Amino acid sequence: MKRRGFTLLETLLALALAGMLMVGLNTFVFSMGELWGRNTDLRLFDQHVRAVTRFLQHELRAAARPPAASAETPPFAMKEVRTQSGSTETLLTFELFEGSRLLVWPAQPLPEVVCSLAVREGTGLLLLWHSRLEKDFEEQTPRETVVTPLVTALSYDYYDANFKNWKNETQPRRGAQGGYDAPQRLRLKFTYLTRSQEVVIVLPAVTQGVPAF
Repeated sequence: MKRRGFTLLETLLALALAGMLMVGLNTFVFSMGELWGRNTDLRLFDQHVRAVTRFLQHELRAAARPPAASAETPPFAMKEVRTQSGSTETLLTFELFEGSRLLVWPAQPLPEVVCSLAVREGTGLLLLWHSRLEKDFEEQTPRETVVTPLVTALSYDYYDANFKNWKNETQPRRGAQGGYDAPQRLRLKFTYLTRSQEVVIVLPAVTQGVPAF
């Protein structure tokens, strides 16, 4: 029996169907690409928020481990810090015994780095830092490193044992002895264009020994 080939009409019909399929596929790909590109900024913003949050959690855990902290000495305190502008601010302060990868030293890096967190309008989240081993530690104002320009607010969460609830304060809370109480949590507000995102970071307790991981 003779094998029958495609007729001209069948060939043209197949080409037309293939063309329609390619047009539909290209339209889908280009539309997905447009949507992907349109949301790039938002995805990058979310990634940035997560990266900054992980960094802060890592540094705060390091501050809560010996030898920077001990059971007798709380790892976190609200202290008055003299800034490079000449003003004094009450900031959450902690110590990183081994320093941090974010810090850029003018000379050889030193341990026992005292750090404070501050937020300034138009600048973002700052890490103020200097080492106890520097000769002019008491007189010199801390260096300032921008952690992220996207943080627009920093507030503090305190747990009220009497009412068994959390209270958020935009300023450090005064204690019964006249000093400032260290909070149990930090709240950071990230802002990019019209999008805002709030992150809560728990201040870890002192951990004795070396973690298993």
